[in-house]
Amino acid sequence: MNYYVIYDGNCNLCVTLVQILETLDQGKLFRYASMQDEQALSQWQITPQDCEQGMILIDSNLPQRRWQGSAAAEEIGRLLPLGSIFVDAYRTLPGMKWAGDRFYEQIRDNRYTLFGKRSSTYQSAYCADGSCQTSNE
Repeated sequence: MNYYVIYDGNCNLCVTLVQILETLDQGKLFRYASMQDEQALSQWQITPQDCEQGMILIDSNLPQRRWQGSAAAEEIGRLLPLGSIFVDAYRTLPGMKWAGDRFYEQIRDNRYTLFGKRSSTYQSAYCADGSCQTSNE
């Protein structure tokens, strides 16, 4: 485990993406905490206002090293096997980074309208604090 992914556990899109990442990674590189888990967030001094800016990726070895929003999504992609090839290509194409950042912001700000809101908060099987619950929908 090297990174913590902070995600919106009430967002259908966010949860689906976390579940895909869980399947790919199997808890080897990433652990997860939902933005609704105030206890987990407090250990990293993350506020609800911080969460409004989108997902957060934290380096567990250097917790002050963080990425947020589209930068977090890019870093997660870069850390996956062969992911750096695609992320590096994306970053070098003129205008793609700017467009990607704007696209992320639109999705972030309209995620419940576009993808719906879950009736209960998703708790990953690979939770950040190791006390995972297994009562997911």
